Amino acid sequence: MTDPVDDLTAERLAAALRCATVSTDDPRDTDSDAFDRLDAHLRASFPRVHAELELQQFAHSRLYRWPGAEPDRVAAILLAHQDVVPADDPQRWTHPPFAGVVDDEFIWGRGAIDDKSRALAILEAVESALAAGLRPRHTVYLAFGHDEEVFGGEGAERMAAHLRQAGVCADLLLDEGGVITAGIVEGVRQPVATIMLGEKGYATVRLSVTEVGGHSSMPGKQTAVGRIARAVGRIQDHPMPLRLTPVIADMLARLREVMPGPRRHLLGLARIAGPAITRVMAAQPQTEAMVRTTTAPTVIRGGVRANVLPQHAEALVNFRILPGDTVSSVLGHCRKVVRDKGIEFELVGMSSEPSRITGPGPTFELIAELARSVAPGIAVTTGIVPGATDSRHYDDLAATRCNFAPIVLDERDLASIHGTDERLSRVNYARLIEFNRRLIEHFATVGAPSTAGAEA
Repeated sequence: MTDPVDDLTAERLAAALRCATVSTDDPRDTDSDAFDRLDAHLRASFPRVHAELELQQFAHSRLYRWPGAEPDRVAAILLAHQDVVPADDPQRWTHPPFAGVVDDEFIWGRGAIDDKSRALAILEAVESALAAGLRPRHTVYLAFGHDEEVFGGEGAERMAAHLRQAGVCADLLLDEGGVITAGIVEGVRQPVATIMLGEKGYATVRLSVTEVGGHSSMPGKQTAVGRIARAVGRIQDHPMPLRLTPVIADMLARLREVMPGPRRHLLGLARIAGPAITRVMAAQPQTEAMVRTTTAPTVIRGGVRANVLPQHAEALVNFRILPGDTVSSVLGHCRKVVRDKGIEFELVGMSSEPSRITGPGPTFELIAELARSVAPGIAVTTGIVPGATDSRHYDDLAATRCNFAPIVLDERDLASIHGTDERLSRVNYARLIEFNRRLIEHFATVGAPSTAGAEA
């Protein structure tokens, strides 16, 4: 059983949570002082890291290079992000979201799970390894973005471009995404670790229409607002088709061994029962996202007064794109189901295609083995990240990509991410640090020449 972190370790994370590094859509609105305080805290807390690793900063993002004994080969790029989302209703929190409260069981605050704990855990592990005299055989990069929550354009995108220009190709890219869930997979008693091997794409489509307008006492058959509402309704009522992709088929095959009897039987027929399986999965939003490009109308605007016919109306619909679909096919689907030539369709904001899905090879098995070592008794499976992470910017820079952290979360914990009362248990934080420490020890020892032991 994992022991919880001590007070000093918990306090280092808590101090980072007190730096309100909230993401902003406009970089000019960023609270630079908060990032500067976090920078000072990291330098003071991890002196060996900042003395022995090379650090380049891209705005407030941090790219560390830990040269290996054979520096031209890269073992891993370990990602995390320093920024957090706002706390919408601080009065509902047990402790203020940026107070960084530590009690006997938890470390409380915005970013405790998403994602400062990951950045601090990596630094704790590297600092400890340096103190023990460890050095990786192959170079390791740590890349901590500062704007992941607003799509990483100033941080991860620039750091990835720098690595690409340097010709970096790592064995492993490790980022946030999957966790160990307890009591979430229906019928499965043991906790389930989902190691994600890629992520869905992202697109927001704006629908807009322009009409003549006029007095509301003499409306036509349909106003601009009515046409937009009808179009949004059609898109929502006609989602993109269900599909069982290879990565989700692999996920289900791995889960089959711990499923109850009837479901185990159904999953055993996956090759011929694919449509039935996807229909079952589509019954819940959490699992529907694995088998469909999801459709989420999020914004609708139109009109100025109750007695004025609107001249313009628009809506935004957000899509998370399943591998096999594309940004272009999403636009085509919208036009096809709306069937209104007067409505304009255009992409707005950031768009990205679904990522490459890497196979569950030896590097995946390494991550699975380390997860079992810090959380014994878990089931391990694969999956795909339904949201967007910084790792999409690094997609071509590693042979294997894993989105995973070995923290055990229940339904309440998951709801706190971007929600109320975000917190991380001391035991989970200890798991996260130990996992990263064991990963670094693997880089330092596996396949190392006989002289590596002397160097350590």
